[in-house]
Amino acid sequence: MASTIPDPHPGTGAARQEAPPPPPSDRAGRVEAHGIDHIPDHERHGRPRQLFSVWAAANVNYLSLVTGGALILMGLTLWQALAVIVAGNLFWLLTGLLSTSGPAAGAPSEVITRAMYGVRGNRVNNAIVGWLISVCYFALNLAAAATAAFALVEMAGITANTGVKVVVVMVIAALTLAIGVYGHAMIMRLYLPITLALTAAFAVVAVGVFRHTDFSYVPAEPLTGTGLLTVLVAGVTLIASAPLSYTTSADFSRYLPRTTPARAVVGWTFLGGFLPGVAVCSIGALAATVVDMTDPQAGLRQLLPDWFGPVLLLALVLGTIAINALTAYSAGLALQAVGIRIRRSLSVLADGTVAVALTLYGLLVSDFLDTVSNVLQLTVVLLGPALAVYATDIALRRNRYDGPALMDETPGSRFWYTAGVNPAGALALAGGVTVAALCVNTLYTGPIAHALGGVDLALPAGLVTASLLYAALTRGGALRAPAP
Repeated sequence: MASTIPDPHPGTGAARQEAPPPPPSDRAGRVEAHGIDHIPDHERHGRPRQLFSVWAAANVNYLSLVTGGALILMGLTLWQALAVIVAGNLFWLLTGLLSTSGPAAGAPSEVITRAMYGVRGNRVNNAIVGWLISVCYFALNLAAAATAAFALVEMAGITANTGVKVVVVMVIAALTLAIGVYGHAMIMRLYLPITLALTAAFAVVAVGVFRHTDFSYVPAEPLTGTGLLTVLVAGVTLIASAPLSYTTSADFSRYLPRTTPARAVVGWTFLGGFLPGVAVCSIGALAATVVDMTDPQAGLRQLLPDWFGPVLLLALVLGTIAINALTAYSAGLALQAVGIRIRRSLSVLADGTVAVALTLYGLLVSDFLDTVSNVLQLTVVLLGPALAVYATDIALRRNRYDGPALMDETPGSRFWYTAGVNPAGALALAGGVTVAALCVNTLYTGPIAHALGGVDLALPAGLVTASLLYAALTRGGALRAPAP
């Protein structure tokens, strides 16, 4: 299908030129100056292969171990669990597709989605999909890292009382937010060594787990029929929730030169998420064949040398810091995109403050984080359709985005649409979310899931519905935004 907007950058098919050296505005030792504003061509730099370490560092983490082990606890055989892990991680292809819009527009995802929802509609989108869900994930990941750090403190002979727990949470949050505040260049500089360190640590874990794995593991009562199908679909959704949560992947590719090949951006992003995602989730599943992975830290320590216990805990904390720094960075951009006039560095700190408060409340006062964790199982209902609309828009426009025009938030903007809202994007998202909600079977059972015997088709139903609706609505001219 031909693009429905003019190509804002003629000559993108020209031979790729050597990228200039990183400008002063994007150096690891300086706080990033850019927020959601457009990155001009003369400030673009880097190579797409750098995206591999960004996503790899974020996926060698504690939660991947937990989700891998959970598949066995759900009643799958080992080989069924491994197949589910591969299938769920294939969704990193969509994360890679979304990343291609970053170099094309020179803008973060939080701004590019104005093309889908309109200036005002996108503020609502960012408030929920971009900010609220990100802060909740930040709190959950921070709680996971804190739990590992509490065990490390106990190993050092210090009682993890309330005061110590507060200090531990604050220290982990401070390290995480420091990366987010310094921003893009710091992430690019740190994540390669973090990836190497985590890979070395988890290689030791893998060796210890492989030595004890029961490769013929089958649960006492194997699942069959509808029960097996229900768990298989639920497992794929659980694993896919990781790549689906990164609807903001263009945030980390927007500094790449506009002429960067899209296939390279997709490829390196996909490999960076898929390979460690499959590896670490598989370690969790393999370990669950011989130890109780309801407490992954205690379970894994049974399979590893005693001296490696502290190293494992440090690796779990480091991996969580890596994933949370990306979350904090994107949440800060989302807060700006909502319309709050605040510097990006301060918006990151504001998001971190809210997440720390939620974490401390959940760890020290109530079971709040358990509640949030259950609610986040429903985020696929929203994130699946949101990702589908974004991916479909990229396909329809052939990834041609006018970055400077996306910065215009006035009623005369090309992306103002109708009263600031693009009906096509809003209706497609609403339709996809509605269908997904009817198919879900987590905290509640939707009528379609009930009719199917509990099979949860929220992920594929939401994705397909939102994509088809958006494509159908835009064929009538919704992508032909009125000229300023």
